[in-house]
Amino acid sequence: MKGMDGMNIGIRLHDTAPGSLEQRLDSARAQGFSCAHLALSKVISDFLMDDAPGLLNDDLAARVRAAFEDRGMGCAVLGCYLKLATDDAEALAHTRDIYRAHLRFAGKIGAGVVGTETPLSPGVNLAPYSEEAFQLFLKCVRPVARHAEEEGALLAIEPVACHIVNTPEKAERMLDALKSDSVRIILDAVNLLTRENCGQADAIVDEAIRRLGDRVSVLHLKDYTVDPGAFMTKACACGTGLMRYDRLLSFGVARGLPMTLENTRPDNAEASRLFLENLLGGKA
Repeated sequence: MKGMDGMNIGIRLHDTAPGSLEQRLDSARAQGFSCAHLALSKVISDFLMDDAPGLLNDDLAARVRAAFEDRGMGCAVLGCYLKLATDDAEALAHTRDIYRAHLRFAGKIGAGVVGTETPLSPGVNLAPYSEEAFQLFLKCVRPVARHAEEEGALLAIEPVACHIVNTPEKAERMLDALKSDSVRIILDAVNLLTRENCGQADAIVDEAIRRLGDRVSVLHLKDYTVDPGAFMTKACACGTGLMRYDRLLSFGVARGLPMTLENTRPDNAEASRLFLENLLGGKA
C-alpha cells in the first residue's frame, strides 16, 4: 500500500498506541501508513537486546513477517541502535553478535535495512568529531559491514550532528572508506541541524542529497523548533515546526524510498502524514 503520488510513508511502531506488535501494526495501518520502523525492544515487552542472538529465531521471524504481510505493510527499518564505537573488545564482540543477529533476522522478515547511528560509547575518552573517533568507528563497524554482506542484508547508518558521523561530508567519507555496497544511509535531515546551522537547512539538505543520494535507502521525517539553550534543534512532528520538505519529498518519491515519521504521537501521526502528502500534492 502506498499513499498519493507513490509516497511510501511509515511510522515508528513504538510511536503508535500501546499494544502488541499486531495491535500496533493495526493502528499504523488504520492511520494510513504503508510501512513501519520496528524496534523490537520497544514493541515486544519481553524482548531484551542483550539476548537478541537467541531471541531472533525462526518462530519470531515467522510471527513478525506474517504480522506485516497480513496488513499489506512493509518493514522499512529494523532498528539496532547500539553503540559501536568502543575500545572495550569484549563489549564490542557482544554488540557485533547482536548486529549480526539483526542482519540475519532482517532477511527473514523482509526488512529493508538494519538501522543504526554513530555515537561514542560511554568511557571512550575522545572528542566525537575528532579524526581519532572517526577511525575508531570505522574499525568497529567494518566487521558489521562484512556481516551485512554475508547475510545479504543492508546496514543503514544515520548521520547525527552530535555524533561521530555528523555531516554529509563525513557520511560520504565513511561510505567511501568502508567500500561496501551493503552499507547505506538513513537520511534524517533534522538530525543534521543544530541551533547554529538550522538557518542553512535547505543547503544542508541539498548537500546531503548531492553527496549521499544514490546510497540513501530510507528517509526519516520530522520537524524541529529551536531551543536557544540547546546544541541540537528540538524534534517534533511534521507540520508543527520550521522544516521545509519540498526537496526531501521530491527526492524520496523520485527514488521510491520509504519515508518513516518520527516524534509523532497517536493523536497527531495521521495529521503529519496528511500534511506531507498535501505538500507534495501542491508541490509546496
